[in-house]
Amino acid sequence: MKWKFKPILENKWEQETAILVFSFILFTLNDWVFIQSWKGFSNGLLYFFVLYFHAQLNRFFLLPVLLKKHRPVLYLILTVGLIALFTAFLYEVSTEFIYKNCFLYKSAHQKSYQFQFATLSGTLVCILGTIQILEHYRDQKKKSNKALLYNQVQLNALKNQFNPHFLFNTMNTLYGISLQYPERTSEMIMEVSQLMRYQVEQGNKEFVFLENEITFITSYIQLEKERVGYRCSIDFNYECDQEGQYEIAPMVLITFIENAFKHGAATIEKCFVTIDIKVSKGKLYMEVSNSVPQHKKEVVSTKIGLKNTLERLEIVYPKKHNLKITQNEQAYNVNLEIQLNRA
Repeated sequence: MKWKFKPILENKWEQETAILVFSFILFTLNDWVFIQSWKGFSNGLLYFFVLYFHAQLNRFFLLPVLLKKHRPVLYLILTVGLIALFTAFLYEVSTEFIYKNCFLYKSAHQKSYQFQFATLSGTLVCILGTIQILEHYRDQKKKSNKALLYNQVQLNALKNQFNPHFLFNTMNTLYGISLQYPERTSEMIMEVSQLMRYQVEQGNKEFVFLENEITFITSYIQLEKERVGYRCSIDFNYECDQEGQYEIAPMVLITFIENAFKHGAATIEKCFVTIDIKVSKGKLYMEVSNSVPQHKKEVVSTKIGLKNTLERLEIVYPKKHNLKITQNEQAYNVNLEIQLNRA
């Protein structure tokens, strides 16, 4: 039955619902006989709502004092004060409204301040304790997935550095340029050097400056221009509203650009690759388009790089990115939006 519990352990909203139902049964149905009247059931809901609201107030307003500001004494004082405030409120509500003429309580001690204080404390421990355990589980799993994926990306990056096909094209380009334009050989060697250095030094980091990523992309595009620029129309545009202010996960953009050249420039017929990257108000917009050749040439691709990139986007930018891929007879289009981190 493991498969039944897995979604609850990984889905935040299912966890919240499960905790709500569990705490309601534990702290309300155990002491109240609701099935005898709808009035008793509605009064029980009101009673539990006060308990649950108190726990959520502590969770969102007081708990950060302990977890983020690391001030346990202040958190303890505020927690006791909030419980005392809700004890007085719950006592008045119970005495004047819930218990009055309802016959839902078992004994007189349930109408005391001590009972209300203990009930509020127990509800707080039950709800907050369960929530923190489940959040810790989600965070640990997310960190484990992120570490595993980074290892996969780093391994693939190292493999790409020694990819025979890539090295062959690079050396062939350098050889052709050295014969026709000897003075440009050193420049092209520097371009290749920058690509290799970036993959080795920056590829294993969690975030890098956006400008470093753009420099890497520019070097790669320049190399492709030397390789296929004579038969392929290549356009690259980049705009940023605030230079030096943003960070990005390394090598999450290059996969889409590399695929555009791999598939869009796979034939000798007229082809194009267009890359537009714009950063505005903390959001990156990238549009990559490449031609779809009429006479398709088979391109060997394992699609591992694209799969890993999509998984990285889900883990590094959860709910902070939007990817749309479309294709027609003339073009293959990729539109990516990412909410960037401030440097």
